[in-house]
Amino acid sequence: SCLDCFLWGGELYLFEYGVSPTFFLAKARGGTCTLAAADPPEDVLHRASFLLENGFGGYCLFRNNCEDFAIYCKTGLIVFTSISVGRSGQAASFIAAASSVLSSPLRFLTTSFSGLAVVGLCMYSISRLVSDIGVRRDVKKIPVERLVAADCSSESSVEPPEAVPPLPAKEKET
Repeated sequence: SCLDCFLWGGELYLFEYGVSPTFFLAKARGGTCTLAAADPPEDVLHRASFLLENGFGGYCLFRNNCEDFAIYCKTGLIVFTSISVGRSGQAASFIAAASSVLSSPLRFLTTSFSGLAVVGLCMYSISRLVSDIGVRRDVKKIPVERLVAADCSSESSVEPPEAVPPLPAKEKET
């Protein structure tokens, strides 16, 4: 569809890659930026084209959504754990907000509403930061061909790239 049809009267937001931790934390709304650096446009276009032809797996709001697709295309990074909830910033923000409101043992350290708000905001910010794909330890960079091959052969998990022999380097066109 055309961009105007896609937006349907809404606004277009620019997702930012390779931001500083300070900038990341200043953006209170999740799903707007990441600490992970973007790859060159030719790599991004190759991943997106390959996945459009071969699939990116079944859609799941918390584990495999359009933001996950875009982040993988731009960075080549994928989460290699089955216990994680969401790779995307929006899913991580939702989980961070819920956990800061519902399960904060630190809420008992303050008696004022403003103190409670500060503690909740700090917990939310730290949760968002540690769940960002740019800093997580359960993230690997994997070529799109291996991602699709692993997804087809194993529905439960993707093997890390170390378990598979390296692909030959692409020859640059002159």
